[in-house]
Amino acid sequence: MYSTRLFRLLEQVEPPTREALIALLEEFEKRSEEIASGREIRKIWEVLDRVGQELQELAEAQRRTEQRVEELAEAQQRTEQRVEELAEAQRRTEQRLEELAEAQRRTEQRLEELAEAQKRTEQRVEELAEAQRRTEQRLEELAEAQKRTEQRVEELAEAQRRTEEQMRQLVERQQQLEGRMDRLEIAMRELAESQRQTDQKMQELAEAQRRTDQKMQELAEAQKRTEQRLEELAEAQQRTEEEMRGLTVAMKEMRRTVGTLQHTVGYMLEDRACAGLPALLKADFGIEVVGRLTRDYVKVGKRDVEVNIFGKGWKDGAEVWIVGEAKTQVYERDVKRFERAVEELKTVLGENLFLVMVGYQIAPGAQQYLRARGIAFYLSTALPL
Repeated sequence: MYSTRLFRLLEQVEPPTREALIALLEEFEKRSEEIASGREIRKIWEVLDRVGQELQELAEAQRRTEQRVEELAEAQQRTEQRVEELAEAQRRTEQRLEELAEAQRRTEQRLEELAEAQKRTEQRVEELAEAQRRTEQRLEELAEAQKRTEQRVEELAEAQRRTEEQMRQLVERQQQLEGRMDRLEIAMRELAESQRQTDQKMQELAEAQRRTDQKMQELAEAQKRTEQRLEELAEAQQRTEEEMRGLTVAMKEMRRTVGTLQHTVGYMLEDRACAGLPALLKADFGIEVVGRLTRDYVKVGKRDVEVNIFGKGWKDGAEVWIVGEAKTQVYERDVKRFERAVEELKTVLGENLFLVMVGYQIAPGAQQYLRARGIAFYLSTALPL
């Protein structure tokens, strides 16, 4: 009778080996009368049990190795996909830089238009600044993605070391199995056919091992390509940073140019206002300007407060201070800022002030606010050239 454990072991091995072992057991049963003693029978069964167990362990180790190789291949595929995403992000960054350069050329061309061109230039500068912030944020994301890729490469290397350790253990088990098979050769002469099938299985295992080595070589080659792509991305990143530095210098130069134009246009408007307001104030408000209106500073405490339009006049027999502000474009926030400055001036000039604002453009909301606050205002078209 065969042991229950032996039948469980036979159920766990592969069909060809199981059929060979069953055939061997049947042959042993037929020839049991020829075997010298029960002790030898027990030895043979023990040997058969150990052989079945070793074959089961060898098959299980081979399945784990193939599963690990598939996991490594999937991990390599994810790494290559991530590298392609980084390359696509780099191409989008370069395209955005070209768009910024084209926008810069259009901005320089439109600088010839004074008032309206100034408004569009300021808006475009804000958009470029926002785009610059988004680009810097994208560069930071790219650097973070680079760190994650490097970490993944390290994990892949660690996984490869673990696979090599498992392969070494598999080789040691295979060597141990060969030693045991040598020791059993005398006691298992009747197992020649089964041994041949076992050898065939070992050849298949060797072929599987060869395929595993080939896959590992392919993974190593793919790793080299990944490192090369990363180096190319690093070089492209360096070129992008150099272009960004050049763009930053150009932006600073443009801001200096725009600032100079703002001052020039602002001074021109102030000069026209100082020359043209006396006649307008007399005609519209009955104010007789004394002397000339000028651009001046008023001492408020320890600080000098700049006044664009400043002078004295008479209205209804009373002396008034004429305080004005000239801006290329006037918005409601500009009027409120002007009022805050006037509150400081009142501590020195008193309450009898006549306020006036002049601009190339005065927004509708600003005009409504000026009327509500009782502040006079004129467009530049009302002033003489």
